[in-house]
This record gives sequence, C-alpha cells and structure tokens, in this order.
Amino acid sequence: MPKAEYEFFNHEAVSWTPVEAGSGAAAEGMVEKILNWDEEAGVSTRMLKFPPGVETSEVIFHDFWEEVFILEGELHDKSISTTFTAGMYACRPPGMPHGPYISPIGCTTFEVRYYRK
Repeated sequence: MPKAEYEFFNHEAVSWTPVEAGSGAAAEGMVEKILNWDEEAGVSTRMLKFPPGVETSEVIFHDFWEEVFILEGELHDKSISTTFTAGMYACRPPGMPHGPYISPIGCTTFEVRYYRK
C-alpha cells in the first residue's frame, strides 16, 4: 500500500519514538516522528532528531532516494569534514554514501524517502 493520503495536520499529534537500533545510522538518544509510511516499500516521511553530542558510527548507504531538509541545529559529516546547518537541503540517490555524523548542538531534520519506478 502506498503512503496514506492526508490533508494538513499538526505534527505535534505524532509522538517521538526511539530510532531503531542495529545500524550505523542510529545512535543512542536519536528519535523520529513517522509522519507517513509505505509498509510494502519500506519507505517513510519523517522528522529525525539528533540530540546534542550524538555521534553515529558508520557510513550510510541505502537503496532508496532520500531528501533531507535541516529544520534546526547542525549536522557534521565526519567523512567529508563538512557541517550542514538549518535551512540546508540534500537529495541522495540510492547508493550515495553519507555520514557518519556528529551533532554538537543537536539537529532536527525533515526527510522523505521513496523509490523511483
């Protein structure tokens, strides 16, 4: 089933939940709000929060497209020694390496993940 159809709603109605452990993409204290989910495809629209001082451990690769907008804070990519800040946007095709990350002051992102046909 594709992502659900929604008219505007307040994201405050969705709870923050711990990011599933088990990959280098998650670190202790990271939380997410799943705003929409395609269970069959395994992709989501979400907000992701990195607490101050969090550090991930691995370079991340995935088989879906990912678009990310930084809402607040900053995220430092240790592989390329570059810091990204609020208002910045990324579009990552499948297989594009990114991370590992450190976020000294914390960071909140908005992400859309999908597959192209």
